[in-house]
Amino acid sequence: MKNFEVVGRIANIEVVASGSGVRLRRHLNKAYGRGRWRKLKGVATIRIPNGVFRVVELHWYEAHGIGRRDLKIKCYLEET
Repeated sequence: MKNFEVVGRIANIEVVASGSGVRLRRHLNKAYGRGRWRKLKGVATIRIPNGVFRVVELHWYEAHGIGRRDLKIKCYLEET
């Protein structure tokens, strides 16, 4: 369960790991289906439940045909 909402687009997207480098590949295949999983990171503005907007670094997993899964806030960059 995520407790934030991504507002706008995710920028500066980079691949952190792909293929056998994705450690949770077995879990991702069981939970969401088989796919070519990649771990990615990027910077986005989010809104947390109390209504505050923050710029954060996000990490997530993604596979073609399945989409983004398991978005996670890695660190807060600045407050807006």
